[in-house]
Amino acid sequence: MHLAIARTVRRSAAAVAVAAAMSPALLPAEALAWEPTKSVEFIVPAGTGGGADQMARMIQGIVQKNNLMSQPLVVINKSGGAGAEGFLDVKGSAKNPHKIIISLSNLFTTPLATGVPFKWEDMTPVTMLALDEFVLWVNAKAPYDDVKGYLAALKAAAPDAQFKMGGTGSKQEDQIITAAIEQKTGAKFIYVPYKGGGDVAAQLVGGHVTSSVNNPIEAVSQWRAGELKPLCVFDEKRLPYKEPVASGKSWGDIPTCKEAGLDIEYLMLRGIFMPPNVTKEQAEYFVDLFKRVRATPEWQEFMQKGAFNTTALTGAEYAAWLGKAAASHKELMEKAGFVAK
Repeated sequence: MHLAIARTVRRSAAAVAVAAAMSPALLPAEALAWEPTKSVEFIVPAGTGGGADQMARMIQGIVQKNNLMSQPLVVINKSGGAGAEGFLDVKGSAKNPHKIIISLSNLFTTPLATGVPFKWEDMTPVTMLALDEFVLWVNAKAPYDDVKGYLAALKAAAPDAQFKMGGTGSKQEDQIITAAIEQKTGAKFIYVPYKGGGDVAAQLVGGHVTSSVNNPIEAVSQWRAGELKPLCVFDEKRLPYKEPVASGKSWGDIPTCKEAGLDIEYLMLRGIFMPPNVTKEQAEYFVDLFKRVRATPEWQEFMQKGAFNTTALTGAEYAAWLGKAAASHKELMEKAGFVAK
């Protein structure tokens, strides 16, 4: 099973910083053709504590600390209907430049799973900020320390389905990966959905689920605390971050799931969209804003802490990536039986 949907070239955090520093985006804001005249709503189509929420609030803090906007950036969570509430709000706010949304893969999965009428083309793509990794996590007290031991225990539990996989939402990224593990191994999970990645990590610490496929940033504090341990990362290459995180191990010490014996890859979009029919100048303002955000030391530190793939795209490249990702998710969802009839 091969789930690579974003095999784009990885850029180091330093390279992104250099590129941004050389960009015309660092021209004074006064040089721009348009800028907000009132507060900008920053919609998060997910619950609090998860990866998208943490990133949005980090961006809010960076913008405020560095005075990157003359108007406030206000984070608003709209998680109803697996994120449909947030996306439909933006879709229905045509020509409103004072609203942006941070996306995750529910941009693709929610309309397929629920039939709710929206798609990425209903909004204005602004920029890909990064790609978020997925890690297979288990409780630190688990009797195995690698994927081989995990898969052996998983197969031993069949057909009783004693293994519980915790994840954010239903028929979304976490459950797609869970279904892929089932297809790859022939084993079965009891999938337990939670509202956000923070809840998932807490439930795994408490022993209420056997494993999770959380994003790095959603479980790093529990790893540092010795409560969880990572088994593998669902990327084609090991992560480039070498600084120790817990017990002398870095993100780069975590094997890829493929090299560990579980041939699955999956990366998740962290991108920005605006409502439909905004002007070119309005969209360019936010392209510029996020170039500035990515050039800050705070963003570089956040990328390293969360072990992100720092690929960033705008314009036609971003739109092309979105088209391919939408097609890939449709195929994955159909294979898992998650598409609404």
